[in-house]
Amino acid sequence: MTGIAICPGSFDPVTYGHLDIIKRGAKIFDHVIVAVLHNSGKQPLFTVEERVELLKETTKDIPNVTVDFFEGLLIDYVRKKNVGVVLRGLRAISDYEYELQIASLNKNLDDNIETCFMMTNNKYSFLSSSMVKEVAKYHSSVTDLVPDHVEAALKEKFRTPQA
Repeated sequence: MTGIAICPGSFDPVTYGHLDIIKRGAKIFDHVIVAVLHNSGKQPLFTVEERVELLKETTKDIPNVTVDFFEGLLIDYVRKKNVGVVLRGLRAISDYEYELQIASLNKNLDDNIETCFMMTNNKYSFLSSSMVKEVAKYHSSVTDLVPDHVEAALKEKFRTPQA
């Protein structure tokens, strides 16, 4: 495959599971845009700007990866970027069922956009940002789950009480 793929997500925070998909996608596609979703209906731990910066630091050694953000429908962002492929990671059957619904809806909205599913490495199949935040909240180690700079950012977030 060649071309550009968009790898969307909330990345709150980025984990080694995300990085696995990004790195492998970067081997398949000429360019991968990692797109951070800004969902005003949710209260993430990290701001969009913080998530973008964490991702930039995480992917700085992958030359064909850039980081961006978007708000609204993914399909609109994909059209705006003139990209034909959405790259999504799957951990388990439950992910597939959800992602299939999203991919089917996106295909209904724009038949020219394809979704490429990639299974995450088995060693990350249990890993989610929610689980990482829960572990970090109680000051347990997340060293094996996220890059060092993300762990430091989590420690800082949970050092002071959240409003």
